[in-house]
Amino acid sequence: MGRFAKHVYSDPAAVHALQALTRQLPANGHVRLVLKDGGTCEGVVAERATVQVYYDPAEQRQGINGELRLERPDEPDWHRWMWLDEIACVEHLDSTLGGEN
Repeated sequence: MGRFAKHVYSDPAAVHALQALTRQLPANGHVRLVLKDGGTCEGVVAERATVQVYYDPAEQRQGINGELRLERPDEPDWHRWMWLDEIACVEHLDSTLGGEN
């Protein structure tokens, strides 16, 4: 299996929370993310995040997580991949949430 994640979730409440988070991250949305470690990251969502099945080799089990790619149009070489479970809060810096197709 080629899809590995450090943390995976199978508890229905945790999976539901990850799915709810994807709805807050519209493609092309400009967001500031508050991370669970206390940091922040700002950028434009490259494409809508989705939850997927991953394998946690440390715990030897499958579960759900998701990846998100942020970009900055003013810095073409900058991008950052992050796991959805690292995100504590999403702050919208534009109004794309209501207008995505």
